[in-house]
This record gives sequence, C-alpha cells and structure tokens, in this order.
Amino acid sequence: MSKPKQVTIVEVAAAAGVSIATVSNVLNRGGIRSSKETIRKVELAAEQLGYRRNTMAAGLSRSKTYEIGLILPGLTNYYGELAEHLQIEAHNAGYHLSVFSSGGFDPDIERRNLEVLLQRRVDGLICHGLAMGFESTRSIVNSGTPLVLINGWNWPEDIALGAVNLGFAEACKQSTKLLVERGCKALCYVGSKGSKVIDEQRRKGFNAGIRQYASDVIHEIVDAKDLDMEAFLSSLLQRHAMPVGMIAFDDHVALRLLSAANKLRIAIPSQLQIIGINNDYIAKQSYPGISSWDIPYSYQAQSAINKLLHKFGNKAESGEEREIEVPLTFIERESTKSYKTE
Repeated sequence: MSKPKQVTIVEVAAAAGVSIATVSNVLNRGGIRSSKETIRKVELAAEQLGYRRNTMAAGLSRSKTYEIGLILPGLTNYYGELAEHLQIEAHNAGYHLSVFSSGGFDPDIERRNLEVLLQRRVDGLICHGLAMGFESTRSIVNSGTPLVLINGWNWPEDIALGAVNLGFAEACKQSTKLLVERGCKALCYVGSKGSKVIDEQRRKGFNAGIRQYASDVIHEIVDAKDLDMEAFLSSLLQRHAMPVGMIAFDDHVALRLLSAANKLRIAIPSQLQIIGINNDYIAKQSYPGISSWDIPYSYQAQSAINKLLHKFGNKAESGEEREIEVPLTFIERESTKSYKTE
C-alpha cells in the first residue's frame, strides 16, 4: 500500500490565495503579525488539505518552540477570562499558549508544572503573581526563559523582565471618594487576606482614600473569610450613622454583603452602599445591581504579550515602564446610585 502524499505549504498557499512566505509565517509561527482574516484562510486551507506541521523539527531547527507558558492560581472567574484573552493575543502574534494552574498553591502541582515547562522549552512565560513563589519562578528564569508577570508588584528584576498590573489600589482609593460624595457616614473595606498582595493593593488604596478624602469619616477593615455577614451588617449599622459605605474585595464578596442586606431588609443604597471589583456577571445580574470596577482584559493581555514579543525580538520597549499599571473603569449600578426618576 502506497504511503499518502504529504501536503506541502505550496499547495496550502495556492488554496488560501496567499504567498508561500505568508503560509510559512502563519503555520511556522514566524512572529510576523498577520491579519485575523489571513490567519483564518491559511489555517482553513491547511485543515481542508490535511497539512500537518512538524512542530518538533521546526522548534529544534530554530531553537524556538513558538510556545508561551501561562501559570495561573486557578481557572475560574477572572483567571479563566484572562487566559482566554491571552490565548487570542498569543495566537494573533503567531504563538501557542499552554495554560497551567497551580491548583490553589499545591506544591506538588507547582513542581510538575515547572518540570513540564522546562522540558517543553517554552519561549516565554506569563505568570500571575499569586501562582508561584519567588524561588520556583526563578528556577525557570535561570534556564533562560523570559517572564512577564500579571499582577505582580515589586518582584526582583532578576526574576521578571516586567509586569502588567491592574490598578486595584487606585480603584479602591476612588471608591472611598465616591462613597463619601454619596453621603456615607462610615466606610468599611471587606477584604481577603488569603489573596495576599492582591488584597494588600486594595487595602493600600482604601487607606490612601481615607487619608485624602475621608480623614474625618469613621472607617474599618475586616476579612471576609468566615465572616457572618448578617451579624456583621447588623452590628455595623447599629454602631454607625447611615448610610454606611462598603468596598468589597471582589463581586463575590459584594454579593455576600448584598444577600445579607436583603435578608435583613436593609435599604440599598439609602442605608447601605456597596462597591465591588471585577465587574463579574453576578454584579450585572444581582438585585439591586452591584456597582463595580470593570477590568480591560484585552488591554492587559495585549500588554503582557507585547512585553514578551519585545524581548523575543531584542527590541527596546520605547521607554515603557517596567511595571505597567492598567486602570479600571467604574460601572455604577443601584448599590450606590438610586435610579428613581424625579
């Protein structure tokens, strides 16, 4: 039985109606940006013709794998959506994104991820600041793999070539300003110490907002873990004049506060005002709607990929800051604003 004829890139180019060089760039991850339409045509033609690229041979011959590793603390909510946007940006740049989860800080999973990444010789790595520790991450970087951090503040320069961080501190600072403007007599930040530096950034912003906009306003900080929300809110509103303003670690914590308030029949927003972070689905669909800070996922993902591409091409970053701060956008809903018509 004769061996099936192997499809060549010449045939793929003819079928897609593009040049051989374009096919080579798209299929061999040449690093030259092509339009989404061109990529689609080339990949469709290759699929229909049954073209198969020898990725191992290509990687060995060029000392490049055209693969980027991504390590996240988990794959739910913010992390999952970020991974999707990073995958799109990597694909558009001619790279494949391999996603790994640290499994909630499980050391065995972390070690396995490290071994796989080193074996696969990924060209670059994107790591969330909560996904791995300094020393574990340094072991990858020491092998020559450039690293860009997502939400990693003040990491040593010998570990990360840069970071793309969400402006959580500024969002919480501006939240205090808005709640004071809405007439709140007391303010409270309900945080999540388990989220470490992410929570620290929010606390930092809350405290800065108190100093600048609410120095004469009663304020406190509590942790959401194991907090009885109904008992907490009852005590809080008994101790302070209303309305009381709440800044939640994220929309899930905000929803817990809102649910407890609804059970206690606390009026929103005349007695209690709530602001969350992430602008998740639950913030939009809850009743009343939760005011929240929206995350520009595409911009954060594009900034992280571009930092790696600059490194791959040995290009200067045009005066770009080592740590980029990505601003969030406030989306106001009923939890801080009454929509009653006058």
